[in-house]
Amino acid sequence: MTAVTSPVDLECVALDAAFPGASTRSLGDGSVLITLPQVALPDGWNQSVTAVYFTAPVNYPLANPDCFWADPALRLSGGALPANTNLTPLPDPGGLSTEPHLWFSWHVHSWTPGRDTLLSYARVIERRFQERR
Repeated sequence: MTAVTSPVDLECVALDAAFPGASTRSLGDGSVLITLPQVALPDGWNQSVTAVYFTAPVNYPLANPDCFWADPALRLSGGALPANTNLTPLPDPGGLSTEPHLWFSWHVHSWTPGRDTLLSYARVIERRFQERR
């Protein structure tokens, strides 16, 4: 019998090629926490790189990822919190960290299963960092 590979597993190959060291962790509710350990940041931030975390929901790819987390100390270069952020724990009880991370309330405006992927969502996150607000 051939092992079934989930859409998340299949797409992580492309994600790891773009973000070396990308990893996944299954969560108790059936969703998957995705970690991108070294996302480059443009000027305007207090760090040159940050780790990024987001979840693929249970019914991915029909349902899209929504919101993301970054390093807890990430701020705009002047020290302010970016717009639409808050410090909240990762959705990984007992897992990576109980320390609050910088949560971005950031949503895709459209999502088409079969066209959009975890990599395209990571590109949405990169565009959010370009906004520097």
